Amino acid sequence: MIDHTGLNVSNWEASKRFYDAAMAALGAKLLMVVPKEHTGGANVGGYGRVKPDFWLHEGGETGPGRHYAFTASNRAEVDAFHKAAIAAGGRDNGPPGMRPHYHENYYGAFVLDPDGNNVEAVCHKPE
Repeated sequence: MIDHTGLNVSNWEASKRFYDAAMAALGAKLLMVVPKEHTGGANVGGYGRVKPDFWLHEGGETGPGRHYAFTASNRAEVDAFHKAAIAAGGRDNGPPGMRPHYHENYYGAFVLDPDGNNVEAVCHKPE
């Protein structure tokens, strides 16, 4: 139902470094950067596996309080996401593990990005 989404970031380089690492752990990467002549001079880029699904836009109102969950293919990807995101400057907001209060196979990890947004990797498959 949702084709793409995104958020505003206060520091393009810090956020790019964070999301480059976190998304790589999930098999995604920065696929597109919009030329600044089309953005009013702001850095704007989209991450995805096949097409840009998650966008960063430099400037405007930033987090905290926003939540984005990204699909992981397996639990190892959730673990790798958490490790990479922390190493890239994120703050732990819930280590990798089962969250059975959501459902019996819910395995997720939560990290706060440089602007305080709660980003998550989640796998819904049994081990």
